[in-house]
Amino acid sequence: MAKLKDIAEKVNVSITTVSRVLNDDPTLSVSAETKHDIFEAAEMIGYKKHLNKRTKEHMRIAIVHWYTESEELNDLYYYSIRLGVEKTLEKEHHIYIRLFQNTKKKPDMKIDGIIAIGKFSMQQMKRLKEWSPNICFVDNVYSLAACDSVIVDFEQAVYNLLFSLIESGHTKIGMLAGEEKVPGTDNVLEDTRIGSFREYMTAKGLFDGRFCFKGSFTVDSGYGMMDYAIRTLQDELPTAFYCANDSIAIGALRALHDHDISVPDRVSIIGFNDSSVAKYVSPSLSTVRVYTELMGETAVSLMKERVFQQRTVAKKVILATEMVNRESSR
Repeated sequence: MAKLKDIAEKVNVSITTVSRVLNDDPTLSVSAETKHDIFEAAEMIGYKKHLNKRTKEHMRIAIVHWYTESEELNDLYYYSIRLGVEKTLEKEHHIYIRLFQNTKKKPDMKIDGIIAIGKFSMQQMKRLKEWSPNICFVDNVYSLAACDSVIVDFEQAVYNLLFSLIESGHTKIGMLAGEEKVPGTDNVLEDTRIGSFREYMTAKGLFDGRFCFKGSFTVDSGYGMMDYAIRTLQDELPTAFYCANDSIAIGALRALHDHDISVPDRVSIIGFNDSSVAKYVSPSLSTVRVYTELMGETAVSLMKERVFQQRTVAKKVILATEMVNRESSR
């Protein structure tokens, strides 16, 4: 007969730790990985006594990230969403494991649901559905219709910032956009903000395709797009640019500085995300604040409804944004 001692030896922790984990002791402080290893060992050796005492308040969740670990370190946007998920799960004493984009196999432990962060191909989403029927996609406007999702109201965010710029007297407004591909494919994901920008500016009679540029969501790309715009447009350079994220905006600021173009006297710059560095660059960056940690918290809330209340109708939660005015725009 399987015993607590067997699990403890397998995971290399004390019997007391094993007992407290299996009994969902809220005062115990151990890592999510250790908890995962204990549950996995318990199932592997057939220890069911404590597992059957699992309370309603306890979930085991797989957090699936569309980036690799190294890619995530270069993108604070998705990192912050994941932190929001993990902090909420830890606060409520749920178990979770992390699976990054390059993970192909199904989670070893039994899971109640999946919180999938980022963009996934249809094939990838269908595979996740095979792992668990309970999925919440975060920041994926193309998610499966039967699944929950948490997204940002990008359209309203773009409309609000353009309205603000036009009200301030800007009529020549450009956009530095980014493009993403689903990992492992050549499928380019169209950023919905590009369409919103074109639609709003066209309705105002102000859209000019010469002022719109596409690159990647990086500082170097932002620098390259702005440098190209300065050299090709010269005196026709717009008086304001909306950038698809703060990294692009920071690169654009550097290019303007290298060309001795004053910000915001000659060109205003507005970013997107309100990353931690936005207020520390010079000039400090005006940007659209996205509540990334709240996105993660909301995903956990939706998952609890699925697991504990057996909700079957899919929900889509759309979170608002906030304009943060700093020194880079007027």
